[in-house]
Amino acid sequence: MSTATPSAPPALDGRRALVTGAASGIGAAVAARLAEAGADVHLLDRDDEGVAKVAAQVHGTPHVVDLTDEAAIAALDLDVDILVNNAGIQHVAPVEEFDPERFRAIHALMLHAPFLLARRVLPGMYARGWGRLVHVSSVHGHRASAYKSAYVSAKHGLEGLSKVIALEAADKGVTSNTVCPGYVRTPLVEGQLADQARAHGIAEDEVLDSVLLARTPLKRLVEPEEVADAVAFLCSPAATSMTGTSLSIDGGWTAA
Repeated sequence: MSTATPSAPPALDGRRALVTGAASGIGAAVAARLAEAGADVHLLDRDDEGVAKVAAQVHGTPHVVDLTDEAAIAALDLDVDILVNNAGIQHVAPVEEFDPERFRAIHALMLHAPFLLARRVLPGMYARGWGRLVHVSSVHGHRASAYKSAYVSAKHGLEGLSKVIALEAADKGVTSNTVCPGYVRTPLVEGQLADQARAHGIAEDEVLDSVLLARTPLKRLVEPEEVADAVAFLCSPAATSMTGTSLSIDGGWTAA
């Protein structure tokens, strides 16, 4: 007679998750990890081909949306149990040369859109007595870097938004946390190399060691799958008592 113990169902079986910025990088890895944990994953991105490809790989549902468009957000079906705010862009320039429209667009995508999405998903989560908001912030939510005024200020704001939600939702079965990676091996980081080289007056092949990893004791980029595992953990039963926290995956950057 077999003595094998039946395997437990996936931790997120029956949960519906929405991941923004899911066409590549961290978002794609998070979508795959949550699907593996049993969630019904909805992937949101403005890259129609990219998000469709990832959705097919994880058996999820793609949605093509520009998160800087409030009307597009208002039209979404946001009856979800898990919201992962991940979408982001970067622009590198000194404050005095930073285009105000670019600054406004970065804040619209990386701070205003997470607020709009949160206010839409929270009522349903409260009604069900269960919900998880995980905001993919950054080490730049805690530390500043030169030439990144829009990105750094948006991530600092996202940290504050997450904490406020955590306090308001604490007695309703809903948690809100951030994950704060250092530089991750993504198209967003790869796209910074030329801009950083120009801003710092160095060769492009020097940027990784001399700029991006200069303050990181572990001299390597974070892999997207590491961030995805942290997101899945914050959605799991093991993290039920974690809310209002910021989980650093920064190679020791903030240890100093």
